[in-house]
Amino acid sequence: MVIALLALTLCGTPFASLAQGTSSAAAASSAEPAAPAAGPSPTSVVATVGGQPITEADLAFAAEDLGQDLQQIPQDQIRAVLLAQMIDLKLMAAAGHAANLEQSDLYKQRLSYLQDRALRRAYTKQAVSDTITEAQIKAEYDKAIAAMPNVDEVHARHILVSSEDDAKAIKAQLDGGADFATLAKEKSIEPGAKDSGGDLGYFTQDKMVKPFADAAFALKVNEISQPVQTQFGWHIIQVLDRRPAAKPTLEQLTQQIGQQLYVQKYRTLFDQLRKATSIDIPDAALKQQVEAQLGPNQ
Repeated sequence: MVIALLALTLCGTPFASLAQGTSSAAAASSAEPAAPAAGPSPTSVVATVGGQPITEADLAFAAEDLGQDLQQIPQDQIRAVLLAQMIDLKLMAAAGHAANLEQSDLYKQRLSYLQDRALRRAYTKQAVSDTITEAQIKAEYDKAIAAMPNVDEVHARHILVSSEDDAKAIKAQLDGGADFATLAKEKSIEPGAKDSGGDLGYFTQDKMVKPFADAAFALKVNEISQPVQTQFGWHIIQVLDRRPAAKPTLEQLTQQIGQQLYVQKYRTLFDQLRKATSIDIPDAALKQQVEAQLGPNQ
């Protein structure tokens, strides 16, 4: 488990661009932020702090550190956030230098760790990320689609009320010719029903709670259900259409498949290196716990 988590931390979410025809190296690398193909040079200076330059490469490294947290930041603010982080880094580093902290034992220990981390990132980019190709992702996609069952989806609408008696009364009105959307806007307690008329759009059976889904998929087109109870209340359901559900496109699955390939390749590489290297943990109890975390050496 821990190896999979480490691999995902390194790989981030860089694979979506493969479906759009970008190079596999740029798309699969966690070490490079998404950027236009003709982007600025890594050595271009973005700002200076106390005379010290902040380059485009520095912003890319800051993006690595933030990782998936960047997804929470609006696209048009990412560059400013990265530069603000680098300004903070430069100011604090300059203060640490002025305090002669490079000579401290703690600094030297941390520097050794950071060097190992940088080497690990560079190596996994070269040995894992850069080896994931569009062809590999397409092959995995084709296998996934072939194994995916064919299912239907329905277009349905519903009226949600709080009691069975209310649901029965609405069903009677519908049987008498009342307009479904109008009743939904007037009677439904579902948030948004006043605007949607209870329309849920298309969905597959696995997307709804079971009692609702079972009832909806048992209906014929234009048929109206008897009252159906779920944890949300009582529903009257009408199916408006039924059709085969479209399977996900390559573009939709590229990121997910790319991450799966990354984890597989990372695990294989890790096991090869682990098998070829002596690892000594004198504490027997700790050794057992670590081996449980790392998993069997394949």
